[in-house]
Amino acid sequence: MVRRKMTSALAARYEKGLAQALDAGHAVLAKSGSALDAVCAAVVELEDDALFNAGRGACYNIDEEHELDAGVMDGATRRAGAVGAVSGIRNPVLAARAVMEKSPHVLLVGRGAERFARAQGVRIAPATYFATHSRLMALRRRAVGHHGTVGAVALDADGRLAAATSTGGYTGKLPGRIGDSPLIGAGTYADELCAVSCTGLGEAFIRTAAAHDISARMRYRRQKLSSASAAALAAIATLGADGGLIAVDRRGNIATPFNSEGMYRGAIDRRGRRAIAIY
Repeated sequence: MVRRKMTSALAARYEKGLAQALDAGHAVLAKSGSALDAVCAAVVELEDDALFNAGRGACYNIDEEHELDAGVMDGATRRAGAVGAVSGIRNPVLAARAVMEKSPHVLLVGRGAERFARAQGVRIAPATYFATHSRLMALRRRAVGHHGTVGAVALDADGRLAAATSTGGYTGKLPGRIGDSPLIGAGTYADELCAVSCTGLGEAFIRTAAAHDISARMRYRRQKLSSASAAALAAIATLGADGGLIAVDRRGNIATPFNSEGMYRGAIDRRGRRAIAIY
């Protein structure tokens, strides 16, 4: 989530990172690629950027180690894949996709997921790759509410929807903790109606099945994406938690509600026109 105080220079760096992710996803769609390919391309960009709490910029757990979570879902087929509490995987979103496409499972965790990722040729990185001074200092000063997630949702030219989410969790989490990002229906979900990726205090999103709740509201209550997204986030607030989400429906409508001070977010249309915001 967004810091309370941010210099204009730092904000510009975040906006540049968001722009690069949007462009990566758009490049896939512009070549008639799939929504799944697009969200993975966008999330890889964010995982490789140390500014964001995923991949290279992940938060530290209480043991001063990194444990990463990621999930992907293809709305057209409802196939999904995820990894949880993994270390050393440079791009967890690609490991999650490998679980979806190369195994009969949806979620692999820990050492088993790491071994599987290596066997599938997913890039591995040393612990030093994930080491960032600012994240370590946040742990050592016992920062509270120091969390975040990266995610992407997309609608492709064939009307297919997809979602991908990746995170390092939150600063000072217990080893082995898994958040909502790799839990399909909690932090990540896609079907023929919408695609959703969430960020915030994962335990609250798990308890409310937030991502799936949006689709359910659209399906059974006939709510529009904006109303369904707002209602799902309101349920998070009743638990005393903050967060936000990004979502897109089959008509290309977009929703980006949040109840925190800000949320890094952006959108890009078929012509490549970007809209980026922080607060």
